[in-house]
Amino acid sequence: MSVASVIHSETDFDVRKIREDFPILKQQVHGKPLVYLDNAATSQKPQVVIDAITRYYTLENSNIHRGVHYLSSQATMAYENTRTILKDFLNAASEKEILFVRGTTEGINLVAQSYGRTFFKEGDEIIISAMEHHSNIVPWQIVCEQTGAKLRIIPMNERGELLPDAYEKLFTPRTKFVSIVHVSNSLGTINPVKEMIAMAHCYGVPVLLDGAQAVQHLTVDVRELDCDFYVFSGHKIYGPTGVGVLYAKQELLEKMPPYQGGGDMIRSVTFEKTTFNELPYKFEAGTPNIVGGISMTAGIRYLQSIGIEAIGAYEHELLEYGTEVLSSIRGLRLIGTAKNKTGILSFVLDNVHPHDVGTFLDVEGIAIRTGHHCTQPVMQFFKVPATSRASLAMYNTKEEIDILADAIKKVMKVFS
Repeated sequence: MSVASVIHSETDFDVRKIREDFPILKQQVHGKPLVYLDNAATSQKPQVVIDAITRYYTLENSNIHRGVHYLSSQATMAYENTRTILKDFLNAASEKEILFVRGTTEGINLVAQSYGRTFFKEGDEIIISAMEHHSNIVPWQIVCEQTGAKLRIIPMNERGELLPDAYEKLFTPRTKFVSIVHVSNSLGTINPVKEMIAMAHCYGVPVLLDGAQAVQHLTVDVRELDCDFYVFSGHKIYGPTGVGVLYAKQELLEKMPPYQGGGDMIRSVTFEKTTFNELPYKFEAGTPNIVGGISMTAGIRYLQSIGIEAIGAYEHELLEYGTEVLSSIRGLRLIGTAKNKTGILSFVLDNVHPHDVGTFLDVEGIAIRTGHHCTQPVMQFFKVPATSRASLAMYNTKEEIDILADAIKKVMKVFS
């Protein structure tokens, strides 16, 4: 289905009504209406998520799984219901394939330490890409130091697109794993992950996808993609911070040792031997972020009530508008111009440091992100110290993009 067939204009997508669901958007910053364009860092929360958090602490607060009393039973049912909803959201085969983690970063570290330290050996090779977030670089560097494995890097072009021919040439008999970003947080590039997974599987190599910037914009079906691991964070999809999801194929999880030890990941403990719990609890040591898990359900249900396809189409329209508007500003250069991308508008201004841009825009009530966005190799590739990044969500408007553009012109006038 084409973007045009889903949505033609803002009037088809009731953004005004959606904005009413986000109380934080009603405030003023420095006397100006808040224009929140830092959604790649974290999304704002709809009232239904805020209500779910309040409801848990007001009516259900209790530890889960081990209690026999009413509150524990209620909290456990609500928490495990989220696992079922996540299974359906990702189209996983079983709840056993859904692990709760603190976020994308912990999910990648879990796989690196549990799968990597178990199956990698000296001389093995791990493929990542040139556009990865530090969270999908550093864990693999650590496991390489621990096992003697080596990293291989998929190069990209000046548009911020990975090179498929170069990717295929990286595979050797020593290749043991691929870990790539689904959508780049600093460029917005949507990588052709289904084709990349299929290529890796031709060589018998499992693939992890970093979906932190994807699930809020795109429909993700892990069985259609056939990825072996998929990880994302709750706070990027209109849910709370401190909770995330790791999907993994059950047959792989069965082979992997626990990542951490402690309560809830055990079946029995003696001083001589510990027997581990069944999946998925084998990987969930200690008291989890219970309220985070429960309230993430509200965020997912909210997304589904609007429709991921409709959201993606509307955001694409905003992206096209924003690209046109910002590209018309003399002295502004967009960083990341892939043909297939989500709502990321990263840019640099002639003779103005991004931190100065961000500080000036803040005075205008505009929240953007400036810096290297935890993608320093990307900045090095484009030969810039940092960028200014405006990242779009379903509650943003074309009027807000116009406000951003006008403020950028003021920045350039001041610094000229």
